[in-house]
Amino acid sequence: MTPTTEVPVPTVAVIGLGYIGLPTAAVLAMHGADVVGVDVNAATVDAVNRGEVPFVEPDLEIAVSGAVAQGRLRAETKTPEADVFIVAVPTPFTGDHAPDLGYIEAAADGIAPRLRGGELVVLESTSPPGATRHMADRILAARPDLSLDGTDGRPVVHVAHCPERVLPGRVMIELVTNDRIVGGLTAEAAERAKALYAMFCQGEIMLTDAVTAEMAKLVENSYRDVNIAFANELSVIADKLGIDVWELIELANHHPRVNILQPGPGVGGHCIAVDPWFIVDAAPQEARLIRTAREVNDAKPALVVDKVRTAVAGRDRPTVAVLGLAFKANIDDLRESPARRIVGDVLGAVPGATVLVVEPHVEELPAELRDRDDVELVPLETAYSRGDVVAVLVDHDAFRASPYTGPAPVVDTRGLWR
Repeated sequence: MTPTTEVPVPTVAVIGLGYIGLPTAAVLAMHGADVVGVDVNAATVDAVNRGEVPFVEPDLEIAVSGAVAQGRLRAETKTPEADVFIVAVPTPFTGDHAPDLGYIEAAADGIAPRLRGGELVVLESTSPPGATRHMADRILAARPDLSLDGTDGRPVVHVAHCPERVLPGRVMIELVTNDRIVGGLTAEAAERAKALYAMFCQGEIMLTDAVTAEMAKLVENSYRDVNIAFANELSVIADKLGIDVWELIELANHHPRVNILQPGPGVGGHCIAVDPWFIVDAAPQEARLIRTAREVNDAKPALVVDKVRTAVAGRDRPTVAVLGLAFKANIDDLRESPARRIVGDVLGAVPGATVLVVEPHVEELPAELRDRDDVELVPLETAYSRGDVVAVLVDHDAFRASPYTGPAPVVDTRGLWR
């Protein structure tokens, strides 16, 4: 009888336990890996170790609590030794839209002293072209005894990029079912990363180099941003011409090769509102259409504020009811949310205004609004009864199911009740 050879269970450290890192950690743990989640936020670490989830994502808490109970997942504030390191930290931009790699650099600094040679380091954070190489260079600068390819006999650290491409609200499904792109700084690094993701990924895993993988994610989100900008620009033109933009798009979409998206109050989230700027920064003279799309979408919140201001013109100390604060429907993610920006801008543009915010997916307002006397988080019924204008900024199912029928004017940026 031939003895079986057991495949060693990898130890995986996931750096960053946010909207991508924690689901990735849970899925890996569910598929047999020994996972340590790392986060600088002690409250997040404590929550995960209790089997709890610090944000809303369907099915995630079940996965996390199960993995913790089985001893497959735990969380720490310091980076441990591991066979694999997955970096899933924020990649914001600066005031002039240049990428801020500070979180990636901090993750690299935490990983470097834990390496022995032979480890795989994967950058999952959506990143500008060259970020994976930058991370590797920072690690090697701290650890000159290591190399990417065995030069001079030094032990190898394998570095790759595998961008996430999931939809909030469907993360636990799409992590498993979506195709993945893996780009390595070496061919061997790409193959090792492919083997890691093959533990749970049912989709096709396509190999390329790291910079192409970085660009692929940016291109995906820039494509969507450009198409949203077309819809948002149509809404502005339709307003000027007295046309119902929702009817206009519905009619145009009956053409067999036309599929115009729906307009809104702007674009939010950490991906679509941010990633195109990374391409613009990398090729500022060439990325003309991508830059213009970003400018169109970034200008939309100001137009919504103008509509709200017009609706309450002449009223003394008006009450503005705002429906939604998240960046998209049925989630609690407020990152780069145009609705969040609109609330702040309304307070500055409408003297004496009070803003009643309805956001069923959060329990408290974001920090910049939390301690203000002129902003309140309220139930939907309160907003309907007290609002002098009702502004629909997010198309949550809860709002769709309870349309406003009162006398106040409605600024519906989502075409929710047409």
